[in-house]
Amino acid sequence: MPERYVPEVTRVEVAGRKLKLTSLAKVMYPATETTKGEVLHYYARVAPILLPHLANRPVTRVRWPHGTADQSFFFEKNLPSGAPSWLPRVAVDDVTYPLIEDLADLTFLVNLNSLELHVPQWTWSDGGFHNPNRLVIDLDPGAPAGLHECCQVALIVRDRLSALGLDLFPVTSGSKGMQLYAGLGGDLSSDQVRDLAQQLAQELTKKHPDLILWKMTKSLRPGKVFLDWSQNVGAKTTISPYSLRGKELPTVATPVTWDEVSAGADDADAIGQFQWDAVLDRIDEYGDLIADLP
Repeated sequence: MPERYVPEVTRVEVAGRKLKLTSLAKVMYPATETTKGEVLHYYARVAPILLPHLANRPVTRVRWPHGTADQSFFFEKNLPSGAPSWLPRVAVDDVTYPLIEDLADLTFLVNLNSLELHVPQWTWSDGGFHNPNRLVIDLDPGAPAGLHECCQVALIVRDRLSALGLDLFPVTSGSKGMQLYAGLGGDLSSDQVRDLAQQLAQELTKKHPDLILWKMTKSLRPGKVFLDWSQNVGAKTTISPYSLRGKELPTVATPVTWDEVSAGADDADAIGQFQWDAVLDRIDEYGDLIADLP
């Protein structure tokens, strides 16, 4: 009989917890030969900035057991099998989600090949739900539109929402588009925030019908930017800022400046999706560009 495969195990102590990390040499992104060890290194480096954006938010993970070259990825909402008793958790309806409070929690989940971290716009604390403290507008371009057109739309959305007293924070999605976030006071329900975002999308579609789309119909999307208002629905989640993406390249949902967005609106080559190493350099230069986002 062939010998049973036993993964390489590295024992570490993280935030006072003893963890077993497995298969650190496994290639997760073949296009760049980025290994699981480098993925864990990225998350450890970015943790001081990432953790506040995950705080009190149930985390849905996208796991890639064999790396991004293999399409057998899956979304996982429930607490993973074998999770240690110290991993914080919250029961929402019939699902028990993990929470990520410190580097040990983050490292444990990332070690399970969780490349992507998705969170809702609402929070949970003191045994209950709280109304969303974020509004998110997900800009999803339909080819041949891309990030260039998203930047143009982002400026339009920024100007409109600034009239309502909302400051927007732009984040490239790490995929093909971007998200725009605004902090909220918590006085609106998820349904009310969704309705606000939908009304905004409808209004801007009427003003810019050649560029913006509010309907979800995929056949209408080519060449336009879909303003996905539905990401504010209470049951939905959005990729967290600073999360890796399970794409061909190790790209990251990356906060950007409005100067960069303006440059991208003028020139399609002026902005792109950022890989993990560039994001770490950006943090060294800028710090957390969305530190004021709840």
